[in-house]
Amino acid sequence: MLIDTYGRVATDLRVSLTDRCNLRCTYCMPEEGLQWLAKPDLLTDDEIVRLIGIAVTSLGIEEVRFTGGEPLLRPGLVSIVERVAALAPRPQMSLTTNGIGLRRTATALKAAGLDRVNVSLDTLRPDVFKTLTRRDRHKDVLEGLQAARDAGLTPVKVNAVLMPALNADEAPDLLAWAVEHDYELRFIEQMPLDAQHGWKRDGMATAGDILAALRTRFDLTEEGSDERGSAPAERWIVDGGPHRVGVIASVTRPFCSACDRTRLTADGQVRTCLFAREETDLRAALRSDAPDEEIARIWRLAMWGKKAGAGLDDPTFVQPDRPMSAIGG
Repeated sequence: MLIDTYGRVATDLRVSLTDRCNLRCTYCMPEEGLQWLAKPDLLTDDEIVRLIGIAVTSLGIEEVRFTGGEPLLRPGLVSIVERVAALAPRPQMSLTTNGIGLRRTATALKAAGLDRVNVSLDTLRPDVFKTLTRRDRHKDVLEGLQAARDAGLTPVKVNAVLMPALNADEAPDLLAWAVEHDYELRFIEQMPLDAQHGWKRDGMATAGDILAALRTRFDLTEEGSDERGSAPAERWIVDGGPHRVGVIASVTRPFCSACDRTRLTADGQVRTCLFAREETDLRAALRSDAPDEEIARIWRLAMWGKKAGAGLDDPTFVQPDRPMSAIGG
């Protein structure tokens, strides 16, 4: 069991498979990209599967989310999914992706055992997409979403970040589109995870702003805390149902007290929180032939020291020292 001093138990593992990405989103990294991790620093496929196996069989992990960077850039992804699906007990598996490679991989991922996907899409306008991501790939994302739905990777969740003066006016249009295509839309407050540290709290679209915009066109009924559990998204029933929309308000409505996550970076570090500045090295233990029991002990100790919260609503908050592409979303 991965328990901390506040009584929270981690059952959800986020695994970053690569720090690389084929987009250059303005809220994540500079246009020229980043200094990528050297290949020897990355966990191998076998190391990833071994660590997930330890987490599932010895530490109580029930859900595994593959992230990046962009996880579809990992050459061994389908094999990793297939091997994790063979674990007993079998964890639920999902993938967070920009969707560009889904059209050609969705069917194989479903066959390997992946349960569902989260796809990032911030705009319905191709020109705004190009401005946000610095790439002209909007059509590829739409085709990837359709391929995921057709393959049965459902519910297909769409994550959108709204930015004032760019796409903040699209909230109602995005929800109408998601309802039409049977996707579950989730708006995410822009978080301070950009490599260039350009984030400013007073320059973001808040949960309150988003909900006010949605209510100009839709009737929203709050789902309630009993349904939410430890999920980061507060959800609302749209026009009486069955569709729902979520808002992840990491900055203005932190949900740290219910957090059930532990994170593994692409280079084998345990992070107790997306916004943590400390990491615990599992790669060194793996490569020094430590037994599973010792790796599990190190992981438990790391999680025991998890802080109470990220403090994103505190004006003195200090951004983490690694960008989101390096630690997973």
